[in-house]
Amino acid sequence: MFSLISLSRFFIALSLLLLLSAAAIAQRTGASSSQASEFGPVVSAYLGYLNNEQEVVDDRASRREITSAYYRRNSNRIRALRQLAIRLVRQSGNDYVPELEAVTSDELGTLFERPPSPTTFRVNEIVANKFRFLAAVHSTEVFYLFARLDPYEQADLMQRQKREPIILSAGSGNGASGQGVGQTTTTRPRRAAPK
Repeated sequence: MFSLISLSRFFIALSLLLLLSAAAIAQRTGASSSQASEFGPVVSAYLGYLNNEQEVVDDRASRREITSAYYRRNSNRIRALRQLAIRLVRQSGNDYVPELEAVTSDELGTLFERPPSPTTFRVNEIVANKFRFLAAVHSTEVFYLFARLDPYEQADLMQRQKREPIILSAGSGNGASGQGVGQTTTTRPRRAAPK
């Protein structure tokens, strides 16, 4: 009789455990499907990619393959990318995310040959003919977020620079037609004089 009561308690506990785990799985699936319904397939895929990146960082941290500082910086970078992607999509209403780069001030050298000063960045400014500055996002530390220009945008920008002379305002360090921050007029190709 005693074993029958303990066996029934065991099955009740097991059933309760299965029921709770099924509810947790359903809740997690519901949260991701509500995010998927809010955004289109492209944005949902990008957010899924960021979730996967966070899982990789979490896994490497759990195996002690990375330092805690590396873990924090990359988790904060992923959070900053997620925030900006969601903000861009909500502002534009388009199911599109450009190729984003998020760097701290000490990492600007990974994007630029001569790293510009972050204090000179203005929203939507073209920097070094390769990136459009989008925002500075505070995610524990400040990340500067850029959208990489696609090859067509770069070609169009170069064509406009060939047609229009670049006029620098005093101390601006940035040409009106998109010359990169920190570039001087001597680094840009000169137009040939008419014959």
